[in-house]
Amino acid sequence: MRIGKSFYISFSLAVGLLILWSWIAVPFNDFKPYSQKIPDTALSFDMVPIPGGVFEMGSTGANEEMPVHKVELSPFWMGTHEITWDIFELFLDKNFELAVSEKPLSPQVDGLSRPSIPYLDMTFGMGKEHMPAIGMTQYGAIQFCKWLYLKTGIFYRLPTEAEWEYAARAGSKTKYFFGDDPSQLDKYAWFAGNSNGTTHPVGKKLPNPLGLYDILGNVMEWTSDQYVENAYQNRKSGISKDPIVPVQSLYPGAIRGGHYKSEPEDLRTAKRFYSKPDWKRIDPQIPKSQWWFPEAPFLGLRVVRPLHPPSQEEIMAYYNKAPIADY
Repeated sequence: MRIGKSFYISFSLAVGLLILWSWIAVPFNDFKPYSQKIPDTALSFDMVPIPGGVFEMGSTGANEEMPVHKVELSPFWMGTHEITWDIFELFLDKNFELAVSEKPLSPQVDGLSRPSIPYLDMTFGMGKEHMPAIGMTQYGAIQFCKWLYLKTGIFYRLPTEAEWEYAARAGSKTKYFFGDDPSQLDKYAWFAGNSNGTTHPVGKKLPNPLGLYDILGNVMEWTSDQYVENAYQNRKSGISKDPIVPVQSLYPGAIRGGHYKSEPEDLRTAKRFYSKPDWKRIDPQIPKSQWWFPEAPFLGLRVVRPLHPPSQEEIMAYYNKAPIADY
């Protein structure tokens, strides 16, 4: 029996649609909150899904936040909490990781470049248990993500500025995700008005509508972007798709969220911050440390995971960028 050409075309189209359906539908069926266990330990952290969509980024409150413009983002997961010392210290200190691990480290993890052990107390006396890890550089934060990848096989990274603001806003167009009234901040954030000048254990305040705790206050959070003051000027028309400003120089790096000593105005979801070389004034190393900001006890990180990860080559390119020397 001869099979006509139209059958082959129809069959090929059906197979193609099935493959496309599988690629789209199966991941979305699994696009739900989950807990990421750190293999061979009792530690874990939680992730929540952030559906993709279009939002208005920026504000009219400051020049670097203008113009308000439309951004379209692909779906991703985001950590419900800032990364704590409980987990970050496993990356920081291989001997500590060996001591708490139930199995020997894999060769990839064993051979990972790790931070120099800081010469001073990077907790600044604020404690470690359930406290946000602080003081790492953008390079250090990305290398922590690489450690997570080698441990879990899952691509974790820092959020872009756009992803961070989209998640923090949670659909709102107001100063804060809960509205415009700063008197409500006490319910959601640790800041100058209630922190007593110190960080606090993560998750003690109410989350935003997407389930993100301490997204405002407690500590600032790294993004993947270079900070460019007029970055939004290039996005005046149309809709920007998954924008990112690639890192070309050591300073300034883009940071978000405000911290435990911030005033209410600096906790707005549109507020932009950037890293400064002054945060290494007391660093005695020459060149200065690629891992630590000894004078940034207000800076931490939160991780994201894209629903559709990039290629292996793109993943390793993200992790393996050489650190930029800081003299």
